[in-house]
Amino acid sequence: MRLFVAIALLPEIRAALAALITEFRAIAPRAKWVRAENLHVTLKFLGDTDASKLASIVASLGTVHSTQAVTHDFHGLGFFPNEKRPRVFWAGMQASPNLPSLVADMDRAMHKLGFPLEDRPFTPHLTLARFNSAGLPPGFAAAVKENATRKFGSLATSEFHLIESKLKPAGAEYTTVQSFPFVVEA
Repeated sequence: MRLFVAIALLPEIRAALAALITEFRAIAPRAKWVRAENLHVTLKFLGDTDASKLASIVASLGTVHSTQAVTHDFHGLGFFPNEKRPRVFWAGMQASPNLPSLVADMDRAMHKLGFPLEDRPFTPHLTLARFNSAGLPPGFAAAVKENATRKFGSLATSEFHLIESKLKPAGAEYTTVQSFPFVVEA
């Protein structure tokens, strides 16, 4: 099983991002674009996982909590690692201060089950596309600058999801394995 933990998007945020993807796909048709229905905020990528670990993963994720919901304001566009060597085109987000500690708790819980700790700081974002070749297509950087302040919506959530990803020729297909409410009263 190929697994990850994520926060789902509201339909109106997904629609705003789908419109952006449609616009930018015309500029960069060779990029590998994420299908709108697959957009999500990844909290922890577990990768290929033996199905025998599933019950332990579910039990462990059930212990990850916060005293408040997580809020996100989705806005801005950028690249990983940078515009000169773009591999990932992303939409940014401003998250509430409790999100990094929630993610760190999740990372430690999964580490106890044998998953590696993250070696990079958590940078909340939405992956929109991946680039295989070096450099951006003509006009792409200018379009990003024109849309630098574009807003995609806001979200407050008190749950995250364990998701299975099945890689298929038409693209990844996601199935929610389990949802986890994470807010507990202080």
